[in-house]
Amino acid sequence: MLTEELCRDRSELIASYMIEHRVTVREAAKHFHVSKSTVHKDITEKLKYINPSLHDEVGKLLAINKSERHLRGGEATRRKYQLMHQAETESAGSIA
Repeated sequence: MLTEELCRDRSELIASYMIEHRVTVREAAKHFHVSKSTVHKDITEKLKYINPSLHDEVGKLLAINKSERHLRGGEATRRKYQLMHQAETESAGSIA
């Protein structure tokens, strides 16, 4: 069946890309133009039966990404408020 073969190829391709480039599920989804749900399902459920060793490798990467998630979120918040402060400073400077 063609769709089954494509799904198998996609799962392995996504997992290999994630490992090689050390990216998150979100970044891989954006790269392959699929949803985060699709990427997650491919690499956590389907890949287990298709390529168990690749599944184990990508599982380690997912664990690392999960442990670092709070750091990335904190960094995004910090940048957001820095940009807001910078915009306020610039607009106050143009008024004076």
